[in-house]
Amino acid sequence: MVVRRGGLRYGVGLMPPSRYDDLSHEELVRLLEARDRRDATRYGLVWEANEIERDRAINDDFVALDLDPDLSTPPGEGPAGGWRNLIIEGDNFDALRYLRMTHAGRVRCIYIDPPYNTGNRDFVYNDRYVDATDAWRHSTWCEFMYQRLSLAKDLLTQDGVIFVSIDDNEVFSLGLLMQKVFGEGNFVGNIIWQKIFSPKNTAKHFSADHDFIIAFALDGDAWRPNLLPRSEASIERYKNPDNDPRGPWTSGDVQARNPYSLGIYPITCPSGRVIPGPSKGSYWRVSAEKLKELDADGRIWWGKDGNGVPRIKRFLSEVIEGRVPQTIWYHTEVGSTQDAKKELLAAMDYGDSAPVFSTPKPLALMDRILRIATGPDDLVLDFFAGSGTTAHAVLKLNAEDGGRRRFILVSNAEATEAEPDKNLCRDVCARRVGRAIAGYGAHPPLPGDYAYLRCTKIRRGRLLSLAHEQVWTALQLMHGESLHPYQPGAAVQMRPPAADGDAALYYVPKVTTRALEALAEAAAGHPAGGICYSWQPDLVRVRLRSGQLEHAGIPEALARKFRLGR
Repeated sequence: MVVRRGGLRYGVGLMPPSRYDDLSHEELVRLLEARDRRDATRYGLVWEANEIERDRAINDDFVALDLDPDLSTPPGEGPAGGWRNLIIEGDNFDALRYLRMTHAGRVRCIYIDPPYNTGNRDFVYNDRYVDATDAWRHSTWCEFMYQRLSLAKDLLTQDGVIFVSIDDNEVFSLGLLMQKVFGEGNFVGNIIWQKIFSPKNTAKHFSADHDFIIAFALDGDAWRPNLLPRSEASIERYKNPDNDPRGPWTSGDVQARNPYSLGIYPITCPSGRVIPGPSKGSYWRVSAEKLKELDADGRIWWGKDGNGVPRIKRFLSEVIEGRVPQTIWYHTEVGSTQDAKKELLAAMDYGDSAPVFSTPKPLALMDRILRIATGPDDLVLDFFAGSGTTAHAVLKLNAEDGGRRRFILVSNAEATEAEPDKNLCRDVCARRVGRAIAGYGAHPPLPGDYAYLRCTKIRRGRLLSLAHEQVWTALQLMHGESLHPYQPGAAVQMRPPAADGDAALYYVPKVTTRALEALAEAAAGHPAGGICYSWQPDLVRVRLRSGQLEHAGIPEALARKFRLGR
């Protein structure tokens, strides 16, 4: 006999022993009653994590990154050199655990566009698509997202923020899920993006013209959005009909609906007309004394004939330089899905009808997020990188404002049994970013670079098999912002300090006399000191006889930072 639960099959008599087998009837009843009381009072999202098919991506192996120079751009030039940006191919659960080792607390802005779980073959799970017939598809999606959001949280800076795109299928689940991970008090906005401009007349109930972008900060008290530039239309509202020397101004009503004890009094206009009081149910928003002060300062507009209801002048020169972001984003401002597809087809040069990627996001939408959430030197992460729009937008904004923002993209190949050769990361994501850097059509080249890396899992007990290239990649990313290729012929791998006073980074693959001599010579040139990693740190410390270096052991240092065993 076979029992089916949550899409899994269990043979009766072959089930693994349960931790409850030795409990008495009374003990089982007490446990069930306690669970019922707990569940009855719990607020938040609950899903059947123990009933669904296990996510085969969840593992406790160590993760290394292998650099593919052939799929990378040439490394950056200048004194620092190296690659400043990363594209990582692999499951994002593995990539996020690796980034937690190298980039914890360093990412200012995360944007992701995860699968919306529509049931229409958009959610790949265990190398297969989850469709509408899967009875556990919502629970599967929640567990899948929870595991990754929990890791992503550790990467944010104290004033960092994450934006997640979603549609109606999982918006309610996602809101509660992010509340669970980031905390209710760290919710900062639910943005409505008008993604299409023509209604769908075939809709069953309503034409779904928008998607959501839910934003949570790591610390809602610490994060503040950047102000957005004022539009030309808003600036054009400022005029100067009275030639005020303080420049253009606009005016605001002095009436208010909220009760104000000093807000009911008659006003005499310059023309002599008396206004007995504000209109019924309203109040003057300033006292009579304050109104006189404003009028004496030339901040009251009485109309051209001096006979109008007073209005308070607000000068353009005194208005803050920018506007607070709003939660409704129109396609005329940030683009539509149609714009996104045109941009992708142009960047990829695959022809007008090629089905490159079905759900890209427009560059203007990503530009809006970057302007709100990043400064010129910040790091941006997208671990559902899709078509690479996030990186394209980072490069474009850097070219416009002279910024040095960096990006990390993570994308799976998304190969399935039906499409074993599919590689979304290589053939779509990296290709688009590479073409943006090189320039295409009428679009000039954008300054930038990226290293293309692949995730490799290494069993916990096999860390001694780590390749030197993998170690050097991890150490560089742990201690800096750029990545340099491994030099096979060098006895010591070294990265000089990024600036005066910084520490240098050293890696000794094999302790030899030649390596120790090279290390001593390199360390002498950098009196600020540095950190040296090796497989025999005690031996290096004794034989080098230099107190200016800090020593750490491989693989222990990586295992500790990776949180193996926790």
